[in-house]
Amino acid sequence: MQRANGSIRRQRVSLSAQAGRAGLPAHEVVYRDLRDLVLFGELAPGEPVTIQGLVARLGVGMTPVREALRRLTAEGALESLGNRRIQVPVLDAGAVAELTEARQALEPRLAARAAGRVTGGDVAGLRRIDARLDTAIAQGDIRLYLKENHAFHAALNDLAEAPILTALVEGLWLRFGPSLRVGCGQMGTGNLPDLHKDLLAALETGDARAAAAAMEADVTQGMQLIAGALAGGAAR
Repeated sequence: MQRANGSIRRQRVSLSAQAGRAGLPAHEVVYRDLRDLVLFGELAPGEPVTIQGLVARLGVGMTPVREALRRLTAEGALESLGNRRIQVPVLDAGAVAELTEARQALEPRLAARAAGRVTGGDVAGLRRIDARLDTAIAQGDIRLYLKENHAFHAALNDLAEAPILTALVEGLWLRFGPSLRVGCGQMGTGNLPDLHKDLLAALETGDARAAAAAMEADVTQGMQLIAGALAGGAAR
């Protein structure tokens, strides 16, 4: 049954990749584009976000931009300051601590669930993503690192087959994504965290406990990077 489920998942992902964004309404395309700008730190913490600026940047109309801003503000990825002002939130130490606690509660659980469901093909797919992540680190490409790191976690979470937990985690990533970009910029790619190898080894053997432990270590190290960047900024 697990192999059949894995085959269905891969077929679904393949069909989705072929379709791309064909057929999606304009407001959904704009939402996804703006979401990626936040998620991968293209919009920096504290940066003001305006409808006019996004219209010019994305080459779209004002109505879908308004809807995307509304959705992302409701999700906590952006914050409203009143007088129609919107900006990317600036995390403080308390917010980082809460995000760390939430990630530590959810993501190891998803990794453990995935360990009981993955097939050899699933692990091979994760290894391919991790190889691209290694390339990004070697090349000093921070944006590619952020993209592939998120892709690895998102693919793993999908294998856990827990859509409610996964949606909660995705919301957390939107909140710390811009600050992670800042931390990566300060550290340089040579010092960026990548503890996926231990996780992959646990998945290959179906060891749920080891998978959870590896994910907890990965989450902790990543959030420590953000906390360190925050502390460094405060010091300066």
